[in-house]
Amino acid sequence: MDGASGQVTWSFADDVCELTLGRLPCNEIGTSMLADLERFLDEAEGSDARALVVHSTSEKGFCAGANLLELLDAIDGRAHAEYRAEAAEFIDRIHAVMDRFDVLPMTTVAAIHGVCFGGGFELALTCDLWVADRTARFCFPELRLGIIPGFGGIPRLKRDLPNSVVRDLLLTGRSINAKRAAALGLVSQMVATGEALDTARQVARQAALFNPDAACVAKRFIKSVPRAELDEEKEHFLRLLGQPAAIKALRDFAKRTDAMPYQPQAGEGL
Repeated sequence: MDGASGQVTWSFADDVCELTLGRLPCNEIGTSMLADLERFLDEAEGSDARALVVHSTSEKGFCAGANLLELLDAIDGRAHAEYRAEAAEFIDRIHAVMDRFDVLPMTTVAAIHGVCFGGGFELALTCDLWVADRTARFCFPELRLGIIPGFGGIPRLKRDLPNSVVRDLLLTGRSINAKRAAALGLVSQMVATGEALDTARQVARQAALFNPDAACVAKRFIKSVPRAELDEEKEHFLRLLGQPAAIKALRDFAKRTDAMPYQPQAGEGL
């Protein structure tokens, strides 16, 4: 069984599902990408797969985060009350997708290279295991734009790391490399450049050998969903999105060519 939707494709073989993110330039998450992920999850949840590998075909990396130009287009020039309902619907949908990834009844393995920023970092945090090559870098740059991570990143990061590390990543906006992420326990295996996908496939095949009921019970036991904090994060994100500082920062971002070069250019659409 195989599937494709837009620039997201997936396949099922030998109890292992493989989800390929192929939206250029670097898998920015907007409404189109979100719809693709929803369609994938509908198939994955009804499958007999015991393991999932998530990877990117973009040379630039795993995922550069949210499609900020689409976000700006949705809110610019509109009163907060006008776009809040629209923004809230999108945030509810993306949270639902992240929650579904988080609790999939299979072992999920992210194969990560290059950029894993913002929403891409948040997607990776829903996966059970990470295999990263030496080029991988992880970052939450949202505070530079007057907002916070809005796709569930803060509660899931707190689930996996000490609070002091969470504060460092969020409040400085600096990135960490694969070696540092492995030392912190985020990355399960660090491998040579270009080897993350092959290694992730090996991990998935091994995980698929285990009894699926036992694997699901273990996953529920060791990976709880921080529901109350996820709901609180959504409210903070929507409030901050309406502040003049955030709108100005997004406008400034749209005018730059060096702030986040992996974002789509103006006019490219979704």
